Amino acid sequence: MKFATVSTEDGQLYGAVIEGGFVALSGDFPQWPTMREVIAADGLSALTKAAENRAVTHPEGTFEYDIPIPAPEKILCVGVNFPDRNAEYKDGSSQPKHMSLFPRFPRSFTGHGRPLIRPPENHTLDYEGEVVIVIGKGGRRIKPEDAYDHIAALTLCNEGTIRDWVRHAKFNVTQGKNWDNSGAIGPWLVPFTDAKQLDDARIITRVNGEVRQDDVLARMMFPIREEIAYISTFTTLVPGDIIVTGTPTGAGARFDPPQYLVPGDVVEIEVEGIGTLTNTVEDEA
Repeated sequence: MKFATVSTEDGQLYGAVIEGGFVALSGDFPQWPTMREVIAADGLSALTKAAENRAVTHPEGTFEYDIPIPAPEKILCVGVNFPDRNAEYKDGSSQPKHMSLFPRFPRSFTGHGRPLIRPPENHTLDYEGEVVIVIGKGGRRIKPEDAYDHIAALTLCNEGTIRDWVRHAKFNVTQGKNWDNSGAIGPWLVPFTDAKQLDDARIITRVNGEVRQDDVLARMMFPIREEIAYISTFTTLVPGDIIVTGTPTGAGARFDPPQYLVPGDVVEIEVEGIGTLTNTVEDEA
């Protein structure tokens, strides 16, 4: 089952995505205003049961996808997490001892099917295809062997980046990573029920149909179990928190010359078993 948050003429709703459109379930669960509260209450199984044998309430074309978890407390991103990508920097560095982390704000992301926005101040908008985990059971100092027990669901991210702005300062990339609507999360949440959903996952990024990124999560320098353990050492993870787990080699900045996104481009992030996140590109009005 796939669960999404969408905007409709009736306002923002959450529910199930099935063939033909969207089944609104928000009205069945007034105690859970958004998907964040659903996750906190371990409510995905209740949504699955409620969606059984239900008809489409909003056909395709009558709604737009939002990011699946509105206003998460934390969005943390893991940087340079594949060995080939580390080599792309051509600085001779070996695998780092600790993972790189940076925050993103919800406003920097848009939903599936909506345009990524290229700002007028800088045109180095780049793509990064990544798997996203959504924390279900919170915790502090989580052990790696227990980490998967804390995941509620999976989704995808295009961690769109204004490359020139990540170079503005020596020790942070935050300003290049948080332009409004520069990235996307979605299309939906897929409940996490089996370790193979992550351990066997292959991520592919296409720009205008051309494969730009293609790798498997098993090659991550810092596997997802370690990400959860490390992050939860210094901050308490809570239900609905989002961890963007890292992108493979092949971002546009690493081509010669760089191949940044331009208006009219179509970017697809695909992982079998999760889905395909698709966005176009537009200049800011």
